[in-house]
Amino acid sequence: MKNKSAGFFEKDSTKSVISSLIAILIGLLVGLVIILIANPADALEGFLIMLTGGFQEGMLSLGDVLAYSVPVMMTGLSIAFAYKTGEFNIGVPGQYYVGAFVALLIGVKATFLPDAIAWLIAIICGGLAGALWAFVPGILKAKRNVNVVISGIMMNYVGLLLVIRGVKTFIYESTGAQSLTVSTERAIPKFGLDVIFEGSSINFGFVIAVALCIVAWIIMNKTTFGYELKATGFNKDAAKYAGMNETKAVIMSLVIAGLFAGVGGAIAYLGGTGKAIQISEVLPPEGFNGIPVALLGFSNPIGCIFASLFIAYINVGGNYMQSLNIAIEVIDIIVAVIVYFASFTLFIKLMLDKFRKSKKHKTLAAKEGGNK
Repeated sequence: MKNKSAGFFEKDSTKSVISSLIAILIGLLVGLVIILIANPADALEGFLIMLTGGFQEGMLSLGDVLAYSVPVMMTGLSIAFAYKTGEFNIGVPGQYYVGAFVALLIGVKATFLPDAIAWLIAIICGGLAGALWAFVPGILKAKRNVNVVISGIMMNYVGLLLVIRGVKTFIYESTGAQSLTVSTERAIPKFGLDVIFEGSSINFGFVIAVALCIVAWIIMNKTTFGYELKATGFNKDAAKYAGMNETKAVIMSLVIAGLFAGVGGAIAYLGGTGKAIQISEVLPPEGFNGIPVALLGFSNPIGCIFASLFIAYINVGGNYMQSLNIAIEVIDIIVAVIVYFASFTLFIKLMLDKFRKSKKHKTLAAKEGGNK
């Protein structure tokens, strides 16, 4: 039994889960300290509300958690997928925003499309727009060895400014500095989810996001193409020596990653909740929030599902904390701290490995000493 237990805890997946849970716990404890400093009288009650907020109003709150998780699930998946080839896709915010704009443009202006399929066409086109936006950093990296971080940041701001210009030109809301919004008739349908999660903003987009995570996992772990992507990420020279096309692998990994980000943007703005693109030179936070999702999920597509649900859960719980008159800025700081500690998952994993090895060496030394 002991050997089986040791084997279980020595598994890489087990250590990943444990290190993520430790990082979350540290982040929550720091969050509690922040609440104690900001509002000591209601600190414990507020902290409890944050931890239980995802169930505060039953299925309604849970539905909001699922709905909120979709954009960060897709941006997290985008970063995780590209990372498998050793590339850090920092261009996710731009890909997300371009995908959102194209989807919203089709949803609002393409009136020749029947309402029943307009949302689906819009999501597909949004995904393709995100893929196209990721193609530029991909081709620059593969052909000219341009750092993906530099080209990704460049494409973020080019995309942001083009989206603002596109909104002003094609779908501008004259009564406010924002875009038009998609009508409920052309929004993503709920397909009965509104009955289960009555009153929440969830729609079929959540099912699409989860399905894409599963597809990404299958690609990475059950296909030759996925094997080539991971091999290229481990060692491009070795992959090339083995006959793999490392140029194709780098480009395709970023293009597929961009597709996921674009779909995330499309789903976020086609929900029929009145969400609009604001005319401001600020990149969407969902793009950057995908980074901790990928970190907490250890770049595993299935892990991204659970990590995004956690991020969404904390945010929904934080919103309910306002009932105690806790400032929204404090809530944002708490969430940010938890997200920040998500970046320590790899460090914690390394420390766990070091602790296990040290314990193993001491056990062996004790046995050898006993035998003597």
